[in-house]
Amino acid sequence: MPRKAVTGVLCMAYGSPRDDAGLEAYYTHIRGGRAPSPEALAELRERYRAIGGSSPLEKITRTQAEALGRRLGIPSFVGMKHAPPFIEEAAAEARAAGVTRLVGLPLAPHFARMSFAGYERPLREAWTGDLVFVNGFHDHPSFTAALRGLVSETLAYFRPERLFFTAHSLPARIVAEGDDYPARVTRSARLLEDRMDLPPWEVAFQSASQTGEPWLDPDLLTAIARSGARRVLVCPVGFVADHLEILYDLDVEAQAWARQHRVELRRTPSFNDRVRFIDALAAVVRDALALKPAAERA
Repeated sequence: MPRKAVTGVLCMAYGSPRDDAGLEAYYTHIRGGRAPSPEALAELRERYRAIGGSSPLEKITRTQAEALGRRLGIPSFVGMKHAPPFIEEAAAEARAAGVTRLVGLPLAPHFARMSFAGYERPLREAWTGDLVFVNGFHDHPSFTAALRGLVSETLAYFRPERLFFTAHSLPARIVAEGDDYPARVTRSARLLEDRMDLPPWEVAFQSASQTGEPWLDPDLLTAIARSGARRVLVCPVGFVADHLEILYDLDVEAQAWARQHRVELRRTPSFNDRVRFIDALAAVVRDALALKPAAERA
C-alpha cells in the first residue's frame, strides 16, 4: 500500500545578513559572486546601521512560516534567496522531516519572472519530490481582504491628499520582454476600489538599484513631488514584512526627503504576522494544493 504524501510549505524571502560580519558575503551573493566595491559596501553598511544594525526579515519570515504551518496543520520551513538559511538548505530540511509534497511559497505578492526565477530555480534543483510552486498572489481575494484591512486601518486616522501604492522597482526592460509585473501591482490597488473610498491614488516604484540601465518608473519620491500633495500615504503593497526597503528606504530616506520638502508622509503598517495576512497565505496554499474550491475563497 503506497505511503500517504506528507505535505509541507516552504516560505521563501529575499534574505538579509544576520550581522555586519555577513554583509559582504550577502552583497556578493546578490551580485552573482562579484564582490562589491568598498564604497558600495560602506553605503549598504550605513543603511543597516541606520535601522539598528540588522534587518528583522529572517525573524519575521520564521514567525510567518510558523503561524502558517499551524494554520494549515502541516510542517513549515524557511529558505532565503541570498542569505542563510538558503533555499537549498530548507529543501534538505523538509526532506529530512519526511515531506514528500512541498509547496514553494515566495513571500512576494507580485510575480515577475526576473525575481521569481531566483526562488524557483534553486528549489527545483534541490527538490526531487512533488513540488507545487506559487507564482504570486497579488489578486487573490484573501490577500485583497488583508490589504484592505491595512489601508482602512490607516485611513481611519489619516486622510491623505494622495495615496501611493509601491512595489520594488525592476529593470524597465522586463516590460519589453513581456512581463506584466507593473500591471499586477496596479491590479492589487485597483481591487480595493470596489469596497473602499480611496483618496486619489497611483502606483510608484521604490528601491531601484544603480545598475546603469533604466528601472521602472515613476520613482516614489519623483511621483510625490510631481503630485504636489502635502499629505501623503504610502502603501508598500509589494512587500509583506519589515526589512531594509521599508525601514530604511521609506522610514529613513523618504521621511528625510519629506521633511525637507514639507510633506507629511506616512505609510501603512507591514503585514508581518498579522492574523488576516496569515489567513490569506493559508488560503493561497490551500488553493494551490486544490484542497479548497476557488468559489469558497475568503
